[in-house]
Amino acid sequence: MKRRQIVQLAGVAIAAPVFTVRAQSFPVKPIRLIIAFPAGGPTDITMRSLADGASKILGQPVIVENKPGAGGTLPAQTLQTSAADGYTLAQIPLGVFRLPYTTKINWDPVKDISYVLNVTGYAFGLVVPADSPLKTWTHFVGWAKANPGKLTYGSTGTLTSPHLTMELIAQKLDLQLLHVPYKGSADLMQAIMGGHIMAAADSTGFAPLVESGKLRVLNTWGAQRLAKFPDAPTLKELGLDLVQNSPFGIGAPRGTPADITRRLHDAFKQAMEQDSYKTALARYDMVPMYMSSAGYSKFAADTFAREKALVEKLGLAKSQ
Repeated sequence: MKRRQIVQLAGVAIAAPVFTVRAQSFPVKPIRLIIAFPAGGPTDITMRSLADGASKILGQPVIVENKPGAGGTLPAQTLQTSAADGYTLAQIPLGVFRLPYTTKINWDPVKDISYVLNVTGYAFGLVVPADSPLKTWTHFVGWAKANPGKLTYGSTGTLTSPHLTMELIAQKLDLQLLHVPYKGSADLMQAIMGGHIMAAADSTGFAPLVESGKLRVLNTWGAQRLAKFPDAPTLKELGLDLVQNSPFGIGAPRGTPADITRRLHDAFKQAMEQDSYKTALARYDMVPMYMSSAGYSKFAADTFAREKALVEKLGLAKSQ
């Protein structure tokens, strides 16, 4: 055997164990998981349950950090300046894939994030105060048509799925609504309970307030009615051909080593299967929605292309 071949083979023999040892030793310190919405909302509560489960599997704390604002895109932006070592992770809401079409940025949501796995998706709906005169979706539409630009609704932020879906509904029905953005479900629920807005488009963070009789659900946005709110019609039942469930998962900085990504994937996937996480999700009519690293990467690319069409249709694309 030639000397060069011997050296090359020796290099392979040395590299393989190093690759394996790194994955086995990771992590050696706490991991930071940045989420896109404030404490106390459905994202915060369910992701803390998931992080707790993953902590036990990884043998190191997974510390949840709330970073709300900018339509849920701040955690993904944080990844762009974080070390690609697996110790900084971020929730990736759907709004991340709209960002380049509405804001000038110097990074690519598809290429500049290492996608670990998808974990769940939101269940959405529209709610009003229990004492509101807008008792049904028919009342909501009728009042909006009679009072153009005066019906105020809140969402979890500009260009989030609740905001864009409501704008799409308004476009389809020729309604003029007044949008008021908030940083997340917790802030949004405070606003509607305080009488600052007439309606709220949100994930089912509103569930406890509906169950206590303080809010009423006018519609939900899934393919079927939600088990928790069986009397609330879907958008499709109301004649609007729309379904919105907004999957989200976990990403790491671009260039995170494949073995570390795999270790994170395996730990969070195991945590997804724990009863504690499923129970936390069920509180908001959410369910585990698994995508592998490869599957989630493909979803990111497909969604990036699809969201461009939606943003352009609504006339929200940034000027060139």
